[in-house]
Amino acid sequence: MSGNKDSRYGDKEMKLKSMRQANNPDGVAVDPIPVTSGDEVTVLYYGTMSDRANQMFLHCGYGKSDSWQKVTDMRMERTDRGWVKNLQLSDPSRLNFCFRDENNNWDNNKGLDWSVEIHRGDLP
Repeated sequence: MSGNKDSRYGDKEMKLKSMRQANNPDGVAVDPIPVTSGDEVTVLYYGTMSDRANQMFLHCGYGKSDSWQKVTDMRMERTDRGWVKNLQLSDPSRLNFCFRDENNNWDNNKGLDWSVEIHRGDLP
C-alpha cells in the first residue's frame, strides 16, 4: 500500500474498538482521514440496520455525489463492533457510499449518502 498514514484509532481489534467508541451519530466511521489515493481505508458501519442484518453491503462509487462512477457493492464483514470493509482507493476524486442489507433495505444517510474526498497526495 502506497502512502498509507497511521490510523487515528490504532491497529487491528483496537482500531475497530476505538472507531466504534467514537460514537459518531450516524453510525459510520472511516479511517484514516484525510484519505489519499492508493491508501487502504476501513469503513465501519454500526448504524440503524447493523443489529438486525444478516449481511451488509457497502454500496460505493467514485466522483461527484450526483453522478457516481465505478459503482459496486462489496460484502462487509460482521464484527462485534459493527460491519467492516477495508478497501484500496485507486481513484483520486471522491468516494461516495451508503449501505444495504441482504433484503435490499438501505441506509443512505437520509438521501445524502456519505462522501469522503480523496487527495492525490501531492505536496503543495
